[in-house]
Amino acid sequence: MCSKETPRYPHRPLKFGVHNLLARLSIGFLAILQVAGGWQGELFDVVVYGATPGGISAALSAAGQGRRVALVAYNTHVGGMMTSGLGKSDVENRAMIGGLFREFTRRVKQTYVARYGAESENAKLCRDGYYYEPSVAESVLESMLQAQSGITVFRGWRVESATVETDALRSVEFEHRRRGERQTLASRVFVDATYEGDLYAAAGAEFRLGRESRDAFNEPHAGVVYFDYQRRVFLPGTTGEASELLPAYTYRLCLTRDPENAYRLAEPPPGYDRGEYLGYFEDLEEGRLAGPKVFKPGRGYNPAHFDTLVRALSVTDIPNLKTDVNFNPRPLAFPFPEQNRGYIEGDEATRHRIAERHRRLALGLLWFLQNDPTVPEEHRQLANELHLPRDEFQDNGHFPFQLYVREGRRLVGEYTLTEHDISGDGSDRRPRRHVDTIAIGEFPIDSFPCRKRQPGDTTVLEGYLGMLDHITRPYEIPYRIMIPRRIDGLIVPVAASTTHVAYSSIRMEPTWMALGQAAGTAAHLAVQHQVQPRDIPIEELQSILAQQGQVLQHSSE
Repeated sequence: MCSKETPRYPHRPLKFGVHNLLARLSIGFLAILQVAGGWQGELFDVVVYGATPGGISAALSAAGQGRRVALVAYNTHVGGMMTSGLGKSDVENRAMIGGLFREFTRRVKQTYVARYGAESENAKLCRDGYYYEPSVAESVLESMLQAQSGITVFRGWRVESATVETDALRSVEFEHRRRGERQTLASRVFVDATYEGDLYAAAGAEFRLGRESRDAFNEPHAGVVYFDYQRRVFLPGTTGEASELLPAYTYRLCLTRDPENAYRLAEPPPGYDRGEYLGYFEDLEEGRLAGPKVFKPGRGYNPAHFDTLVRALSVTDIPNLKTDVNFNPRPLAFPFPEQNRGYIEGDEATRHRIAERHRRLALGLLWFLQNDPTVPEEHRQLANELHLPRDEFQDNGHFPFQLYVREGRRLVGEYTLTEHDISGDGSDRRPRRHVDTIAIGEFPIDSFPCRKRQPGDTTVLEGYLGMLDHITRPYEIPYRIMIPRRIDGLIVPVAASTTHVAYSSIRMEPTWMALGQAAGTAAHLAVQHQVQPRDIPIEELQSILAQQGQVLQHSSE
């Protein structure tokens, strides 16, 4: 594991301190410079970098409390994965996630009911607003942002540098990705809501990158692991050693069944190599493309695809004859592991090259299933029912704009969430309780493979933790995982302080929206009380979140 971590030191108690006085003086000085004309940047109460669902939630929450907020988006589009192909909300227990995410689903449902009628097929397929077309999700999120006059959205910017004084983040210089111009934003509080953790890395915060060993936190599923997801046993090859390899990235496709809306591939993508997909024939022959032993709705299980090569895809119906399409990680021919090497710490050009490689692999698999003459004709016919939709991603070749970064950096925070927080420890296996709980997690541990097929692999790829059929009790998420150990003025609701195993559960957009709502409210309190985010009154934060409909309690039974 590549680590940017230094030895732990005890959690500092929530209290007012000298660093808060320094923060007040510094922000006050910036404000004086701005008024006097000596400061060339722009001063906000809160700056949120990353217009992911977690970032949008943070911006909405802070602005809703009267704060002036800058929301800085890397792309020209906002919404991250929720507007870029991830058309179904991964929620196992709907009662555990409320707040702004529930408001989002309410608006999605309202959109489909208003357009098509309450009894329409589209209204039913949206499943109370939890399933949606990317364009509908983007429209809803945009409308939520526009309803808050205190939010200024900057589109198409990336972090260039960060200014840190007395261990506190003071300002950030951003560069526009196309125009090349630069803009400096100063703030009382910053929120890093990127999938990659780019802002806190620029600020010099400690982070982890890669998978911890079993010994690091005594986690059974940590490190190099071969885990039989059907029999729930560890297989030979499992060492528990640390590894720099991360879960595979992919794109999440939106495909249509409507011939009138179909954008058909006329040719394979550049650099297409059919050899990258031939291993699926062995998967088919050996039963790895069969249906699941336990059939659960919403998991991308389409019985028509069982025991066909199209089972390389996980296809779920969403409104308007469209589908949410994931890439099935269980076949040994799964081509995406290790393709993300170098992405997180790469420069702009490196990240673009790696994202394009993933795009070509995704389109190449679709082309292979639809056109390769060695694919059985009935399988090709099934694959040719699905095409890119003409009315989605119209400025990006009808292809999603956001690479699915399932895991990047992970903050080293005041508390590290581990497998034990999620699965419980002790004889009763109850999840842990926290005095600073600000959200509830409820999704099983689910990590994509980290390594491509190795000699001797016959059951599962290394790193895959498909624990979707395990019982996961709701668990508490403490505020401290969003607070860096050393850098003040910064809150991290997405690439937060967890181990790899814990991140494999917490990494769902609805959960990140809950954490983002807590981050935005905490930023508001830091400004209101003129303290650092680590020193806000937790009881007040929890009280506000509860009033906003955030779920903070659960039954562990």
